[in-house]
Amino acid sequence: MKYVIWPLLVLLILLRYFTKPDVYQNGDSVRITVTVFSDPTSYGNYQTFTAAGIKVTLPAFPEVYYGDRVTLEGVVDGGKLKEAKLLSAESSHGFGSTVRKKIVDFYQEALPQPMSGLVAGITLGSKRSLTVGFWEKVKEAGVAHVVVASGTNITFVISFIFGITAFYLPRRKSMLIVILSIILYLFLSGFEAPLIRAAIMAFVTFWSQTEGRLVSAWRNLFLTAGVMLIVEPDWTGDLGFILSFVSTASIMAFEKKIFGFLKSVPNIIRESFSTSLAAQIGVAPILFVTFGQFNPLSPFINALVLWTVPFIMILGALGGGFGLIFPLLGKLILYICYPLTWWFAEIVEIF
Repeated sequence: MKYVIWPLLVLLILLRYFTKPDVYQNGDSVRITVTVFSDPTSYGNYQTFTAAGIKVTLPAFPEVYYGDRVTLEGVVDGGKLKEAKLLSAESSHGFGSTVRKKIVDFYQEALPQPMSGLVAGITLGSKRSLTVGFWEKVKEAGVAHVVVASGTNITFVISFIFGITAFYLPRRKSMLIVILSIILYLFLSGFEAPLIRAAIMAFVTFWSQTEGRLVSAWRNLFLTAGVMLIVEPDWTGDLGFILSFVSTASIMAFEKKIFGFLKSVPNIIRESFSTSLAAQIGVAPILFVTFGQFNPLSPFINALVLWTVPFIMILGALGGGFGLIFPLLGKLILYICYPLTWWFAEIVEIF
């Protein structure tokens, strides 16, 4: 039976991809009304995001946010919306986007830039909170994946919640709370491909454990990719989707070998360096072909900053959560986070 699943999965992906109707043809003048499910990326004078499977580029103002209901007009050309015009943007009153905005605003009130932007990016994947200049430096240093939504965020949520609940709850109940926490985090951070990938893999792992079954990490990865592509075939061209799976596969394939090879490297950076270098083996060629640039020092830079990320995310989540109810306590927690974000920012500036 297991030998039949994989050919069937591939067949379903191909069938879904090639039978998916082309909603828009090149040259079509369209008007689209859609909800934005992730923060647009800001590039100084303009902002970009995906709407209804089409890449949209708009002027920087008025700003569009995660959860906004937007109406757009333009001409479809090669998967992009040329001459795009923003006709209207209604702020969302949904739970996730409303709470997210309040937390991000609290970060900006409590901490200066770029520290507040780093906390918002690492904790909630909010690209909007980073200044354009610092965002460009983050990309040049090769640590942009750290300050946007990624599968690592889901890993931290799982580790933190499970680490707390496992002390006083049965394993099944603890897993249920972890799964609910992941779903809540998706609503707060946005439904981007890397987060969905990590969430599905976590769900499969937890389900397997509750059923007393062993699940192969490679099987889990490919099964997750197949399910996501069946649901949304357009992800085949999504860079975030591609990088998420390639980096995960690369880490699974090379991390242990690199970790064993780096016996002379101090333990404080050995794990971060081996993880970063393993991921870069897979993603470096893609980044170079796509953007024409790659920082060869990226694994070393990542090793210098990755150790701060779990602490920044935990303190950022606690500070933002408490800040909505007890602002003074929230600010005190975020002040503890300041030295970590300062270190991160200084490393980015240096490199």
